Amino acid sequence: MGKMRIKKGDRVHVISGKDAGKEGKVLRHIPSKDMIVVEGVNLATKHVRPTQKNPKGGIIKQETPFYAAKTMLVCPACGKPTRVARAFMDDGRKVRLCKKCGEIVDKV
Repeated sequence: MGKMRIKKGDRVHVISGKDAGKEGKVLRHIPSKDMIVVEGVNLATKHVRPTQKNPKGGIIKQETPFYAAKTMLVCPACGKPTRVARAFMDDGRKVRLCKKCGEIVDKV
């Protein structure tokens, strides 16, 4: 298990598996398992029984977790899928950098 290079809110590009080529926003990340949940990717069918909140019940599509290694971060500056570099700023902050254009990926 390596470091998580992808965080909640990042845009990612799926590079392998049944959803290869799709892009989406990271809804949740699970660092202990090195997994992420991406909007509109890796959908599973779930049967839901009627409740007070959802009186109809029925069948819903839901995003399920998959390994973060199957994705690449999409750089907000250049818009391309890229690997992630790490660097220290002058004020001591550790930031993520785009390997293609060198821009800082983290929101300030």
